[in-house]
Amino acid sequence: MAARGGLRRCFGFHTTSLHDRYWASRRVQVIRRGEREPVVDGPALYLLIEPADLVFFDPREVARRLQQTRARLARLRLRMRSMHEETPEIVETDADGTLASIHRRYDARTDLSTRAFMTADARLAKAWSVAGSRRDAIQTLDVLLDRGDRASLVVDARVYRNDDPDACERALRRLVRVWSRVGSVIPDAFELRPGVWVHRTVSLDEHAQIVPPVWIGAEARIEAGQSVIGPAIVPDQIEIPTPEGGIDWGMLQAPRWKLTPPLGKRAARRISKRAFDIVFSLGVLAATLPLYPIIMLAIMIEDGWPVFFAHTRQTMHGKPFPCLKFRTMCKDAERIKQEILRKNEVDGPQFFVKDDPRVLRVGKILRRYQLDELPQFINVLLGHMSVVGPRPSPDNENQYCPTWREMRLGVRPGVTGLWQVKRTREPETDFQEWIRYDLEYVQHQSWRMDIWIILQTIKRMIGG
Repeated sequence: MAARGGLRRCFGFHTTSLHDRYWASRRVQVIRRGEREPVVDGPALYLLIEPADLVFFDPREVARRLQQTRARLARLRLRMRSMHEETPEIVETDADGTLASIHRRYDARTDLSTRAFMTADARLAKAWSVAGSRRDAIQTLDVLLDRGDRASLVVDARVYRNDDPDACERALRRLVRVWSRVGSVIPDAFELRPGVWVHRTVSLDEHAQIVPPVWIGAEARIEAGQSVIGPAIVPDQIEIPTPEGGIDWGMLQAPRWKLTPPLGKRAARRISKRAFDIVFSLGVLAATLPLYPIIMLAIMIEDGWPVFFAHTRQTMHGKPFPCLKFRTMCKDAERIKQEILRKNEVDGPQFFVKDDPRVLRVGKILRRYQLDELPQFINVLLGHMSVVGPRPSPDNENQYCPTWREMRLGVRPGVTGLWQVKRTREPETDFQEWIRYDLEYVQHQSWRMDIWIILQTIKRMIGG
């Protein structure tokens, strides 16, 4: 499907946008003349290139040089090979299409070069973005820079043009090979298993053969018996809207959490996490026990018995358990829900309306400070839940998208989690955020992340 900046889209983005988000995942904002202006707070560096360029190189040496020389601008000569990234093969056939021979061209590599700039100075990046021509841009940079403000480097690179369909295809294949942090800047993509990134709408049979690295775009269906051998990209099968919103530069500044720890560390992580859950839950229950009779009495005065609500959710491997909460809704909440279903403000299988008429007056207070979830620490002691983990969800929600179901059911659900502290409640995004943050936690879980989530949860509770 045709699109400006690349013939094929994946995850809702064309090639140029995917290229720019690849650089953003490395905290580098791509600045092209006549296009977007630089974000002042967030990017560590700005890459100044021509509008049609797609470039790939390791920026670490450039960053070191800028730091060592204290230069404001690095002038880069991107040294590359023409057209072919590997030794090309020429396939010859006879008149009826039968294979006749295969020849390798070992003389096809030609050293070429192009120019680019890199800077940490947003002022220089803005001067580049507003310039009418490359000549004007370079002259403006010369005016803004003193003699000692420049550093020059020759960098091995791959350079493609977004107005060349073949070059766009090669750029996409390179992205599939070199980009391991797709989910940090592509909201609807998640890593199904190492090297296999899929859109949340993908239907993937468990008997299909997928050899990474592979990207599988929106609404793609991979049936049993089908094979996708990487490096490969299965583009979006329908034209989905480009996801709204820019780069969350603040999130990219957070520590880079490692992927699932090596096998040798998983047992230690599991045992230590369970021990932490028990100790932490006993501490919370002991500290909050005086609140229980007050909360129970308030609920009984407003709406009678029962004061607890137990909803069936699924823990590890899909086992059902009663998820305990203080009751915050009236007794006939399910009947009223049917009457207000059309007011649902979130997508997917969840239900949420602002100023929900089913919520009790005391329930609003409990929800505001998340006190209604205190009984879930009993679930933690019983082994149903963990202090930190994916959102506990019922069977009908977990069936909604089987592609990611088994991954999130591979760990205990949490009293709090990454989704709870990062969700925005923006219209038509809640379900996507739920999937994204739950899967991000499963893949990147660590003690550092757990502590950060707990502190963010406490901050939200105190802040209301």
